Amino acid sequence: MKLKDKVALITGGARGIGKSIALMFAKEGADIVIGDVNLEEAEKTCKEIEALGRKTLALQLDVTDLAKVEEVVNKILDKFTKVDILVNNAGITKDNLLLRMNPDQWDAVLNVNLKGAFNCIKAVTKPMMKQRSGKIINIASIIGIIGNPGQANYAAAKAGMIALTKTVAKEFASRNITANAVAPGFIQTEMTAKLPEDVKNQMKAAIPLARFGGPDDVANTCLFLASEDSSYITGQTIVVDGGMVMA
Repeated sequence: MKLKDKVALITGGARGIGKSIALMFAKEGADIVIGDVNLEEAEKTCKEIEALGRKTLALQLDVTDLAKVEEVVNKILDKFTKVDILVNNAGITKDNLLLRMNPDQWDAVLNVNLKGAFNCIKAVTKPMMKQRSGKIINIASIIGIIGNPGQANYAAAKAGMIALTKTVAKEFASRNITANAVAPGFIQTEMTAKLPEDVKNQMKAAIPLARFGGPDDVANTCLFLASEDSSYITGQTIVVDGGMVMA
């Protein structure tokens, strides 16, 4: 029970990687708040968490609106009196080649993926500073490290998230708040499952371990960063990609 009686807010936690993180944290003793634009899906995930014997709360959350984010954090404090862990997992893609990408596609991805992380960090660090403890985990991507054709907006947002992580780590270290990023590679999801076999084979050929990761591979890394096992680690980006990107 590495997270016994901790309170975690996971944005975009209703499905996919966010859901895996939420369930793993709950199994390790944390009470979970799911903040997601899809309240119905968030409530379904919360029922699974309740079945694990943990307290939970589903809240509709638009991470691009600071006032709404602060409102959500206040609701968490009302119910749980504290917030120990933030996982910035909410994210979208609107892919297009740079010459065809319009300003709305650029703005939408930067607003959710980068500004959203900023808003959530800004809101949770206030109670964390009073507690003199906190764990901030930002879900970045290897695309923020290596770039990718057709994803200028996504790459810029994720690279920005990595830089944001380092700054937050430096600003809040004196209050015993750590900030780290996790950069997943190709993770087996509903989206990758629909890809043609030849495309999947090409992708796997670029991965030394020759397989896609699973959502739990990312969740395990987040668990480590959320627990006291990582108490002397801050400002780092941990790449979870089967060896695809090596510094």
